Amino acid sequence: MLHVNDIKHYFSNLQQTICLALEKVECEKTFQKFPWQHTGIVRGEGRTAVLEGGKCIEKGGVNVSHVFGDALPPSSTEGLRRPTGDQAFQALGISLILHPENPYVPTVHMNLRFFKEENSDSPLWWFGGGMDLTPCYGFEEDARHWHQTLQTVCAPFGSEVYPTFKKNCDDYFYLKHRKEPRGIGGIFFDDLNEWGFENCFAFTKHVGDCFLSAYLPIVNRRSRLPFGKRGKQFQAFRRGRYVEFNLIIDRGTLFGLQTEGRTESILMSLPPTAEWRYNWHPEPNSPEAALEAFLKPRDWV
Repeated sequence: MLHVNDIKHYFSNLQQTICLALEKVECEKTFQKFPWQHTGIVRGEGRTAVLEGGKCIEKGGVNVSHVFGDALPPSSTEGLRRPTGDQAFQALGISLILHPENPYVPTVHMNLRFFKEENSDSPLWWFGGGMDLTPCYGFEEDARHWHQTLQTVCAPFGSEVYPTFKKNCDDYFYLKHRKEPRGIGGIFFDDLNEWGFENCFAFTKHVGDCFLSAYLPIVNRRSRLPFGKRGKQFQAFRRGRYVEFNLIIDRGTLFGLQTEGRTESILMSLPPTAEWRYNWHPEPNSPEAALEAFLKPRDWV
């Protein structure tokens, strides 16, 4: 039995838990909550939580949604192992993106989602999502902590889960037109239903529940490091790559646009500022130049 209400309840509670934890880090700033309803090709409801101008988070958003449609858009079926037609569907999800003020604190993204096709005697369903980390300056301690946390989360579900989902993440968060990774990855999964509903849902909850323990220790280590104009300029340059990925490649953004979703929620993932400098390259042997080698996929654990 597919307990859609349980999934919706979990995503809503996770949004609240994460927002409260991040507000404790900020102390003075809080998330502004924007409940919304949408009609059109896709109809439904959700709640967007946004924090801007914080001491730690320059811009961050946590969005939950529950939408319905008459046909799955191409972005939601790309790469699935089974054919799908013009099926009515419902989708639930939580999407998080945090762009920090300090360039030594990495940008982080998490997304968890559930799809269910409706017009079938045996409805198709699947979970998807994951999380990834995008640093401007590389710290091996942070990368090892991030990946070790995710490996630990995956371990109860099989020894092959973490390496498989890590490779999925490395492959997905890659800018083909730049021939470079977006960040140091994490885990990414899609079309997950072969373990049965209860185990797939349990895994999804394990991933969501580990976000704070994976990210906040990194924030606490790096948020007080001094930085200046050079660091902010490099951060803006790297954010340009982030924008390119989200607008050209990201399937979540494409899903929202293809279904004429709520634009403000879809584009909340974009940073507040970004730069594109023509044919710019960091100085050789500089901390900025070291990022290229740091981002290459490796076994962090």
